[in-house]
Amino acid sequence: MAIEVPRRAVLSRPLSVPLIATVVGALPLAVAAQPGPGMRDTAFWLQLVVAGYAGVRLCAMVLSGRRQLVQGAFWLFGYLAMGIAPLAQSVLGRDPTPVLGPREDTQLAIALVLCGMIAFDVGALLARVRPLGRERGRPASVHRGRLAALVILAYLASGLLIVQLGGPAVFFTSRQEISASLAEATGGPSDASDGGGEAGNALLRGFGTVPAMLALLFLTRWLVTSRDARRRPAVVLPWAGLLLVNTIVNNPISNPRYWFLTVLFALLFTVFPRSPVMYRAALALGLVVALLVFPFTDRFRYEEGEQRPLETDSVLEPLVVKDYDQLNMFANTVTFADDGNGHSYGEQLAGAVLFFVPRGLWADKPEDTGFLVGGWMGTDSANLSSPLWAELWLDFGPLGMSLVFAGVGYAAARTDRRYVRRTVDDPSPGNVLAVAVPVLAGYSFILLRGSLLQASGRIGIALLCLALVTTFRPRPRSELR
Repeated sequence: MAIEVPRRAVLSRPLSVPLIATVVGALPLAVAAQPGPGMRDTAFWLQLVVAGYAGVRLCAMVLSGRRQLVQGAFWLFGYLAMGIAPLAQSVLGRDPTPVLGPREDTQLAIALVLCGMIAFDVGALLARVRPLGRERGRPASVHRGRLAALVILAYLASGLLIVQLGGPAVFFTSRQEISASLAEATGGPSDASDGGGEAGNALLRGFGTVPAMLALLFLTRWLVTSRDARRRPAVVLPWAGLLLVNTIVNNPISNPRYWFLTVLFALLFTVFPRSPVMYRAALALGLVVALLVFPFTDRFRYEEGEQRPLETDSVLEPLVVKDYDQLNMFANTVTFADDGNGHSYGEQLAGAVLFFVPRGLWADKPEDTGFLVGGWMGTDSANLSSPLWAELWLDFGPLGMSLVFAGVGYAAARTDRRYVRRTVDDPSPGNVLAVAVPVLAGYSFILLRGSLLQASGRIGIALLCLALVTTFRPRPRSELR
């Protein structure tokens, strides 16, 4: 350990100066200096502060000697989606989603974003002050027989999804074609205009993708940490089959980009659970991919001939596409509440937590927040984001939002510390936390983008899968070795 710390310090010194100079200084200032018709008003300067603050925290995550997966994902999203992208939109005077309210509502939304980030940091600081202490009882581990059941479930559920949609070929066409096939398979519409049809689509797709991803991750963890497992066809062959299944059902062409990012992020840290170099590279490359690759993959959403060309009149053009409408939707949420709708006092969060309750039993079940605000805006688009800031502010107001963000920061820091301790001290193949935390870190991009109701379905299915394979009383015959 005494040798490892100096090596990490030596590695961070040559990286720190150019990284901080680029992320905190050069990129925000380069964006701000671009020519454009946008106003250089209070909202603009506040946005520059948000980008700078999130950039400092992102650099701290990258240069840290400890792997902080959940916190790193938060600051990567905060820097890009709530910092740099809105700054570029402000400079160009272009909004990927129409902002209906006055400029003051946008200014308030930016200030609330900054408050949420500071509250998250306060919560993380409190978590670092409090020691973890010793874990009581046996840690969660994977039961071999239950893992076999999950593998079978993954094959059956993904197979059903493939058959229902007409075969593997449709998964390599476009998301538009997938939505049409889902609507035909479930007898519902391809958008969110009908709650029942959308619920059927979500269940079919959720069970067809989530168990396959988790089964692949658990088997990957087993192969990475156990030489004996790599010699056993009973482990290698199901893993190879699941790799093929995931290539079909979880590929980036037919899936939302944030979901594919979740799969990729989780697989990366399952294969390299103890590498600080890989952790730093993932955050740094994630920044580059989000800036340069994400906007162009929007073409996979449409059928051939219907793709929307990406204009490139400005170097900032990739940052004004609909992928980065989070601040716009937050500003619209502020206007929506001021327009007489008020705060929901926890109803929206309750609807997300109790997503599985059908509307037939809960007549007043809240709508998806993005769709709710979008309806007020006069659009029927089902692809409007509702960032976590907007969800919490609409439910609990500014004070409640800040308190919840402090709790989220506290939980994220504690989770990261437990993950490091469990992956360093417990390299066993059946370490549940070594798989669950990378999945949570990857999925946090979806949770932060929102809306929570849309994100809840896959969370529920993932929790069921984790409960299926987890045991706290392993026996020698049931342990992975």
